[in-house]
Amino acid sequence: MSRKEEAVNLMKKVQTGESFLTYKEIAKVTGYHEKYLLKLKKDLEAGTLSFVHGNTNRKPKNSISDEEREYIINLYKRNNTSIRKFCKFYAKRSYSCIWHVLKDAGLI
Repeated sequence: MSRKEEAVNLMKKVQTGESFLTYKEIAKVTGYHEKYLLKLKKDLEAGTLSFVHGNTNRKPKNSISDEEREYIINLYKRNNTSIRKFCKFYAKRSYSCIWHVLKDAGLI
């Protein structure tokens, strides 16, 4: 059981009268701040409580696209310069970004 689930279960027991813990005591048990517990209580009452993060299994917004990745790989294969010179030539992305793309493709 995660800390969040434990906190929610303790708050449900307090609401139903099964337990007489205060939010300060629940905060000590779970390690959450009291203000976060009040936010959890508000979400619990509204029915919008979720135990899974909303961006799970989504690609980051600032990640390199697959088309650009393939373009970099094909362009580097046709080129016989060093990575540093290639990065200066292809100035759209940083050195580390291009290096990771080429390393993942097995070209380094």
